[in-house]
Amino acid sequence: MALLLKYIDGIQEIFDKNGDPRTRDWPLMSSPLPTAIICMSYIYLVKVVGPKLMENRKPFQLRYVLIFYNLFQVIFSAWLFYECLMGGWLNEYSFRCQPVDYSESPSTVRMVHVCWWYYFSKFTEFMDTFFFVLRKKNEHISTLHVIHHGLMPMSVWFGVKFTPGGHSTFFGLLNTFVHIIMYSYYLLAALGPSIQKYLWWKKYLTTLQMVQFVAIMVHAFQLLFIDCNYPKAFVWWIGMHAVMFFFLFKEFYTQSYSSKKRKEKLESQRLALANGSSPKDGSANGHCNGTSNTVSNGLSNGFGVHKAQGSIADYYSQHDDMRLTHRA
Repeated sequence: MALLLKYIDGIQEIFDKNGDPRTRDWPLMSSPLPTAIICMSYIYLVKVVGPKLMENRKPFQLRYVLIFYNLFQVIFSAWLFYECLMGGWLNEYSFRCQPVDYSESPSTVRMVHVCWWYYFSKFTEFMDTFFFVLRKKNEHISTLHVIHHGLMPMSVWFGVKFTPGGHSTFFGLLNTFVHIIMYSYYLLAALGPSIQKYLWWKKYLTTLQMVQFVAIMVHAFQLLFIDCNYPKAFVWWIGMHAVMFFFLFKEFYTQSYSSKKRKEKLESQRLALANGSSPKDGSANGHCNGTSNTVSNGLSNGFGVHKAQGSIADYYSQHDDMRLTHRA
């Protein structure tokens, strides 16, 4: 035990010696331990405790809570995006190489503060998962969802501790912009089924996420090939996070949308053959359009789509779109 405590003290000394003095005394910034405990507690709550507590309870109806929450996230994300711009990215920062400014200039201090608020925002996003638990949508609490939410606070903590500002804040700039769009979608979905016809762009949210991570990869890894006074460790830290999240979201997209189209096509062909029709003749078109589409759409909307999207996480189905009236 004494050896372990000595080891922990040694790590803490490194943090104190190399951390940014401007954020040293800010909430949760003295040590990574509180953040790590909160993240691990979140994972345990949403994967074990929460589902167990809700096992024999009816799901909560949280429509108005979700409307308020998503409106808050849209406003909060918009403010963070604006502050990132005004803190440097609009006029002062270079997209090629932006070292960390450790001065006390007004724009620099502004960026340092927005870095901490961005870190704090990752805790508020835990509510996404808590709402899934309370509504008994455990199929959406997937590997992608839990990794994405559980890892981000710990990841951002290191940036706020050592490099609050500079090149890596490009991640926050893009991420807050994406979250404005994402939570706007959630907000519209929570308003009710009358809005559903305007939410055809759902799958493009995942595409936007993947584009975001590609941009972050390129922006981060370019510093490996040019001379820039920015810590290479954080270049790899940010870049590899983007790589990991890109492939997680790509897997989600493939299974949610590409698999869905294949299943619908196979189901349509199966029903056409079952009706004694060839998919290539006129009779087949009559059966497919009159029967196959109706049945296959009913099957996919009632079961296939739900399964395909829920199996990975349906990260972008916070409100379960077309079935909203039955539970929100």
